[in-house]
Amino acid sequence: MEKFSIPALANEVQTEADAYVFMERMRWGTDNERLACPHCGHDKAYFLNPANGVNRKTRTGSASQRRVWKCAKCRKQFSVLTGTIFHGSKVPLRTWLFVVFEMCSSKNGISAREVERKYGTTPKTAWFMLHRIREAMKREPLAGMLRGTVQADETFLGGKPKNRHRQGTYGQKRTGGGTAHLTPVLSLIDTESGEVRSQVVPDVTGATLAKVIQEQVDVANSTLHTDAGKQYRPLGQDFAQHEWVDHGRYEYVRGAVTTNKAEGFFSQLKRSLDGTHHHVSVRHLPRYLAEFDYRYSTRKMTDTERTAHLFGKVEGKRLTYRPLTAG
Repeated sequence: MEKFSIPALANEVQTEADAYVFMERMRWGTDNERLACPHCGHDKAYFLNPANGVNRKTRTGSASQRRVWKCAKCRKQFSVLTGTIFHGSKVPLRTWLFVVFEMCSSKNGISAREVERKYGTTPKTAWFMLHRIREAMKREPLAGMLRGTVQADETFLGGKPKNRHRQGTYGQKRTGGGTAHLTPVLSLIDTESGEVRSQVVPDVTGATLAKVIQEQVDVANSTLHTDAGKQYRPLGQDFAQHEWVDHGRYEYVRGAVTTNKAEGFFSQLKRSLDGTHHHVSVRHLPRYLAEFDYRYSTRKMTDTERTAHLFGKVEGKRLTYRPLTAG
């Protein structure tokens, strides 16, 4: 596999036609051995146009470099973008390739405003592009249960009360501590595979955390590592073993027992949300968590491997704008 970088992509993908050839190689292989019709699944198709390999005329008379195939069975036309996160987008595929690479290679992520400035899109288009990429980064619905040693920890995301807008007759700032104004997030990390699964939760009571953990972890065959929070004690009885460290007594590691991986993930997550995005709405937070889960879980991959892996996840995850912003 060739090594991806911004200069390498710019050199190889100079035109929109090059971008389609590049994407076909990423999804279907060098000789299109993985090609399959997105309509019926048939593995035989004919290359339709452009016949000159560069461009073709559309029904309106304009020139297009979109490469079109025709299924040998259902006779329907399709391209390498059909049924993917890129489906129906008017943004050039060449631009998409650069943005996908930046999303996969930037440890702190990339904001919509950065995409707007770098690639000349509108703010709304840039925001929508990034959410479509995050949709591809989401964990597969049929992903198996975590098993082995699992670290569990929760954190709270949101701004400080002193930084909130002024209110009241005299314009006082909202004050007060606590976590009532914050959004709780639970993360589970498989210590062997390094996979992390994060989820927004309504609260951090024992019943809520138990429900989420039991949905993601093979409890009977796993060991649970947590902090000394009492909400984990009843759930820990169902695990093969439950051990914890007491942060209140400055205990962070005891042999193999620790929650340091979860703490490290939260540290990176909060720095990135604060430094790159500045503000993330609660409504869209799960998709941002999927983005950071994906990069953390694939952190041992190179940027090239991570980008190629994501290209293999773009199918069947089409996201349209109206449902994304409805309500």
